[in-house]
Formats: sequence, C-alpha cells, structure tokens
Amino acid sequence: MKKADIGLIGLAVMGENLVMNMESKGFTVAVFNRTTAKVDAFVEGRAAGKNIIGCHSLQELVDNLAKPRKVFMMVKAGGAVDSMIEQLLPLLEDGDILIDGGNSHFPDTIRRTEYVESKGKLYVGCGVSGGEEGALKGPSMMPGGSPAAWPYVKPIFQAICAKVEDGSPCCDWVGENGAGHFVKMVHNGIEYGDMQLICEAYQLMRDLLGLSYDEMHEIFTKWNETELDSYLIEITRDILGYKDEDGSPLVEHIRDTAGQKGTGKWTGIAALDEGVPLTLIGEAVFARCLSAMKEERVEAAKAFDRKIPVFTGDKEAFIEAIRQALFASKIISYAQGYTLMRTAAEHYGWNLNYGGIALMWRGGCIIRSVFLGKIKEAYDKDPNLSNLLLDPYFKETIEKLVPSWRTVAAAALSYGVPAPAMTSALSYFDGYTTERLPANLLQAQRDYFGAHTYERLDAPRGQFFHTNWTGHGGNTAASTYNA
Repeated sequence: MKKADIGLIGLAVMGENLVMNMESKGFTVAVFNRTTAKVDAFVEGRAAGKNIIGCHSLQELVDNLAKPRKVFMMVKAGGAVDSMIEQLLPLLEDGDILIDGGNSHFPDTIRRTEYVESKGKLYVGCGVSGGEEGALKGPSMMPGGSPAAWPYVKPIFQAICAKVEDGSPCCDWVGENGAGHFVKMVHNGIEYGDMQLICEAYQLMRDLLGLSYDEMHEIFTKWNETELDSYLIEITRDILGYKDEDGSPLVEHIRDTAGQKGTGKWTGIAALDEGVPLTLIGEAVFARCLSAMKEERVEAAKAFDRKIPVFTGDKEAFIEAIRQALFASKIISYAQGYTLMRTAAEHYGWNLNYGGIALMWRGGCIIRSVFLGKIKEAYDKDPNLSNLLLDPYFKETIEKLVPSWRTVAAAALSYGVPAPAMTSALSYFDGYTTERLPANLLQAQRDYFGAHTYERLDAPRGQFFHTNWTGHGGNTAASTYNA
C-alpha cells in the first residue's frame, strides 16, 4: 500500500478541512485523533473513497508515512502540543519533521524548535489563517522553524495554500524558530484592529447618523468596491443585510460582549516588550475587554444617562468621511504591525521578507485585502523602509485622508460615540509626525524625583546629566537603563 505524503493529528473542523484540501491536491494523508471514533467517522464519511488513511494509534500513523516523515499537529495550543511532541519523538527517526499548525505563542515555538532539533528531528511552527473555509479551499500559511525542513514541506504547503491573481502562493518561508508564529500573531493583532475599526464605523453610522441596517448594508457594499475592498468589509456587508426569522436584522439580537483567544493580547505584550507603540491594536484588545463588562456597563449607562445629540450635518458627506477615517486608521494599524515585526526581527535575528509577508496575507487569510498589494510594492521598493507612512504612496494617501479623519475623530469625541481605535490611531500619527514631544518635561520630572538623568539637546547623544533641582538633593544620579 502507498505510504502517505503527510500525517495529520487532530480532526477538529480545521484539521479535517486541511486533510480534504491536501487530498484534493493529490497528496495521500494519514490521520489520527485522540478520540479514535472521530477517525472512523471521518474515514467512513467525508473521506470515504479518498486517499486518506485512518490510524488508531500514533505508531500506526508513523508507520504509514513516507520518509522523511512529516507530521502536522492541529491540536490545542499550549501543553497539548508539548505532550504530543513527547509522544511522537520516540517514534520518529532523525530528519523527520514535526509541524505545529495551531495558534502557538511564538516563544513556545522558539523553545520547541531548539528542543526538537536537539533530538535530531526538524520542527516547523506554521501560522495558518483563513478559518474553516480557508483550511478547505486555501489558507494563508506562515511557516518558520528549522530551515532544513522547508524543501520537504514546501511542495505540500504551496499546493494547498491560497493563490493571488498571478498564481503566486500565499505561503513562503518566514524565518527561523518562532518567526512563522510571530508573523501569524501580528496578523491576528492587525485582524483585531481591522475588526474594531469596522465596528466603530458601524456604531457611528448606527448611533450618530441613525442609519438603518439596510442603509448600512448598501454602504458597505459600495465600500467594498473602493480601496477598502477586503474580506472583512465583505462579510460585514453580508452580516448587516442578514435577517432573523422575524425579518429583523440578526446582528441586533447578538449580545455585545466580544470573546478573544489571546493572540491580540500577545501582540500587545510583544509590543510592550519591544518598546513599539502598537496603540491601535492595544485599544482593539481593550475594547473587547470593555465589551465583556456588559452588566457593569448597563449600570453605568443608567447612572450617567448619556444621550447622543442629534446629528445636524450633511449625512452623505459624513459617511464618506467615516470611510476615509477607516482607511487612514487601517494604514496606521499595518504601519504599527510592521514596525513590531521589524523590531522583533532585529531582536531575534530573523531575516523577514516584509513584501513577502504582505503577499502571504493577500489571499486566504482573514485580513486579505487589495490594499496589501500596496504594502508589498512599498517593501519591494525599499526593503529597509522604517515605517509604512514614509513610503511615497502611503504618505500621499494619508495626507489626503487626514482632514476627514480629524472630522470623524472630533465628532466621535464631541457627540460621545466611543471610537478608541480611530482616535488613538490619529494620536499616533500626530505624535509620530511631531518633531518635539513633551518628553523633555517628562525626563525632567524623572530626574527631579528619582535622579534618573537626562540628555541635553546641546550635548552628544548618550551623554547624561543630573540636576540638583531642590538644592538639597545631592549630585548622585541613578544609573540609566531601558525597561
């Protein structure tokens, strides 16, 4: 019997769909699930008559794989991955490849790559985006880990992933150890930002302009034919037009408490660790946290009884301003995400291909959009671009969008409609483009109460001074360091 090209462990919906995808591209797949009844149900059901081998033990799975063996784990992130690695290592030979396709935290992938390589095997941590449909029809895939594994997994990954118009695969080698999962984490952080921005646009239209769901459905339909053309705008259009059984908008019946699985939070923590101002994505994470405080918000709303004043301006003009503010904020979200990737790449010694990452995100994944093509062009032109805002296309675009962006941010603040992501994005833009920030006063404060020292504009960088501000503090200064 022909041996399988790859094995997959974990037959939840993503795992099953990836198996069906691989088989449809001509690969034979061996499958295993801890609950073996799932294996039988799958092999006798969806997988019936296909080149899929059901296995009832890890040993049987390994025995059915062609060498070097490739084992794709689709198990829950965390301890389950470590446990599965420990069970598999004794069954594998040197040069065999373990692949983690879950949403693992990148430091875990750095640790696991080193550990698995120390045992003579190869390890791949691969971010997979696109949800259930993507897994079946073509996801975006972001592999990193042991570079020696790439030639063996590349033909499978690039066959099953999404393709853009010219046929380029939305999958390429990202970098060493945890690079793939880091890039997937940033992708998810940007996804949090995009979703929050769209929700803020929706709330402004619903609560400030008083638009109906049918009107908003029409607006998002039109927006999807502009620079905002993307998967998330597309699904928002569909959601706003979807009716419940009684004919009312279904989304109106959904409780306004958002869940999260942690990747947005990880992105924010990584930004704090690297000292990168990832303000928009941070606000998107906190907006979900605030939404979860539903009962408390209901009480606070009674206590303050805030009413949004009636909007008296030109609605059509304001709708277009919201579209422009959404686009401007989206550019900031990606600019911040790319800054985080650049900083982390320096820290961890990864050689990331920034244009290539934009291409990987062009298709298959949740943040896929036309706009990513412009990011790819920007980094193809200048691989060392320090911030997306300094690329000529994005500089010119942002300059055109700023007036509308300010109009919307000002309206949100003055009318009392929460728009934390849009307004924080604008504050970041203003801070980033301000030559002189008030941190000179902040440094004086730090030196006053803690003798933390400061640099002077009329002295070279790296030369520190301390002032005895009170006349009785002495001249001893604290050592300087960055947390």
